[in-house]
Amino acid sequence: MTVNLNRLSHFVAVVEAGSFTAAAEKLGLAKAAVSHQVAQLEKELGTTLLIRTTRRLRPTDTGQRFYERCVLILRDAAEAVGAVSEEAEIPSGTLTLTAPLDYGMRVVVDAVAAYVAQYPAIEVNLSFNDIVFDMIEKRLDIAIRAGWLVDSSERARRIGTFEQYLVCSPAYAAKLGAAEHPRVLEGASWIANGALKAPLQWSFTNAAGEQASVVGKGPVAVDSTDAAYCCALAGIGLAVLPDYQVRTELADGRLVRILADWTLPSGGIHVVYPPSHFRPARVRAFVEILQKLEKARGRSAA
Repeated sequence: MTVNLNRLSHFVAVVEAGSFTAAAEKLGLAKAAVSHQVAQLEKELGTTLLIRTTRRLRPTDTGQRFYERCVLILRDAAEAVGAVSEEAEIPSGTLTLTAPLDYGMRVVVDAVAAYVAQYPAIEVNLSFNDIVFDMIEKRLDIAIRAGWLVDSSERARRIGTFEQYLVCSPAYAAKLGAAEHPRVLEGASWIANGALKAPLQWSFTNAAGEQASVVGKGPVAVDSTDAAYCCALAGIGLAVLPDYQVRTELADGRLVRILADWTLPSGGIHVVYPPSHFRPARVRAFVEILQKLEKARGRSAA
């Protein structure tokens, strides 16, 4: 059977738009043309792909599985065409990416500013969110992830690192008093960041190689690193935060680093790619800019 890519793209558009009318508008075609292409596709396959009612349209179980494969096929086809002129390609089109909220607001926005200034024809769709999205489903060019990758099957490139600092407000530091060893902090008020696997369990190491583990307890639990940051600024207690998030606050005195002679495990800054061998010029150019920023921060993985 010969595959008609136009019919596949029409089918994908209908599933994603939720109706033939919306899909036709997106494709710039007549509704009848789109409906005919999908009907022909069902006829060729000998199966029903869409369930149509007067109120809604949805894929059958077979249609849903076929849709997921079509998305990959269409992506591969587009990349195959782009790969022909890969070496001479100039960044163009729309870059779609996601990044954690804290890292996105403090580092990625600077990379995007430099990127659009250098390539004014480029458009960028940003999503700053701590949710780990399915890259195929969301049609992402890249996902930036800070921390420790869980899925070893992902195609990722480590472009930088970050340190974790134990911080609090000056007012809480004064209340806390001198702290020279992690053990003295077990009775302190900790801010539990639910975005982490073990938000109240920390392992410290000093220059001599001595290790000390602390299990904290605290009055407040939050669901994001930005929320933990706000609680620390408000004087609620101790928080473990990434260096890129608190650099300015430590410099201007709004936050104080506790146990500066002890270190916590460092994390990585990763660029994660969808399953593909081809990297469009728009992706390569942005990653290069972001990596330069990481190098300027003194946290390059290279």
